Amino acid sequence: MTDILHWENDICGVPVWLLHEYLHELGGTIIANSHLSGQGWEVLLEPMEDYKVGSLSVGQVHLHLKADADIFNEIQVAIEKKLLRAGG
Repeated sequence: MTDILHWENDICGVPVWLLHEYLHELGGTIIANSHLSGQGWEVLLEPMEDYKVGSLSVGQVHLHLKADADIFNEIQVAIEKKLLRAGG
């Protein structure tokens, strides 16, 4: 039996539709509107209240990954690489 590991991250400035695309590129398929699954991993995306500074408003999403221990680091690093944004 494989252990299941969890990782959570609040993502600011990346829309849910783009996160769906990133996770699809990593082999995920949509199970439900905010729930995606790949081989040995699952992600739940939960929209959060927009981050606001003055009149600027930026969307936020809470990402919850659970994955088999043997692929956890691989999928976590792959997601983090997808989230790298040029310019900040």
